[in-house]
Amino acid sequence: MTEKVIILGSGPAGYTAAIYAARNDLDPLLISGYQTGGQLTLTSEVENFPGFESILGPELMEKMKAHAKKFVKKIIEKDATKVDLSVYPYKIFVEDEEYDTYSLIIATGASARWLGLPNEKRLIGHGVSGCATCDGAFFKNKSVVVVGGGDSAMEDANYLTKFASDVTIIHRRNEFRASKIMQDKVFKNPKIKIIWNSIIDDILGKDHVEGVRIRDTVTGEIKEIKTDGVFIAIGHDPNTGLFKGQLDMDEQGYIITHDFVKTSKDGVFAAGDVQDRKYKQAVIAAGWGAMAAIDADKFLASKNLG
Repeated sequence: MTEKVIILGSGPAGYTAAIYAARNDLDPLLISGYQTGGQLTLTSEVENFPGFESILGPELMEKMKAHAKKFVKKIIEKDATKVDLSVYPYKIFVEDEEYDTYSLIIATGASARWLGLPNEKRLIGHGVSGCATCDGAFFKNKSVVVVGGGDSAMEDANYLTKFASDVTIIHRRNEFRASKIMQDKVFKNPKIKIIWNSIIDDILGKDHVEGVRIRDTVTGEIKEIKTDGVFIAIGHDPNTGLFKGQLDMDEQGYIITHDFVKTSKDGVFAAGDVQDRKYKQAVIAAGWGAMAAIDADKFLASKNLG
């Protein structure tokens, strides 16, 4: 049996695409992966998703999952292990099982890069964050640290000054790699200070972030500084390994789309953080998912497959 549409991923984009596809009578197959829910499962409170004044990230994703299950009859909670887009219908593999499909929606998201520190993972959602625009408002009148030296770190630091009492950028070198215009904004902001030639050895705190231990990369000196939050801004990696060499991607591995969600392969659509390197917001990812499902429906109808 060849599926009308297969959806890969289970964040806001994947679940929304699945709901829209199911309600359009496409009887989608959702391959959600072992770890469902995307990056929101690593977020504490969410206050910017319409309809929820405040909700925990994992709880919001459980609600999306339950909503999808109401309409979607076929869900495989395993990871896709191989994709072959060189033949049509396209082939999707889950371990030894093969699934053929006339259209494909890729909503596999992106993963924040982390420092790999002993207490980092334990304190995610308790002061450690990979998304300033998601969590910045929870740090009103508090002291925070931003780790990184690129445009993302500069943007996050400036954004956080809207809420935090002060922002400290910790960078491992003696100069930023960010664009000059972004650096200038940081240097002119009186609420931002910079610690050069330093890396974080560990994040301190029992139940929430209380400080960081930093090491000077030149002198080797170690010291501790107090802080209420640590924002990791060293980039994201789109989860596109399965599609390398099969779809057009940019230099960072994000899937290139045209007309919003169409990829370089006819009938293959990409939605959410897997192709959106700019916004990285749950509500926007959900919108991408809706667009992908609508366009998949139109594509199938044009092929008399809908």
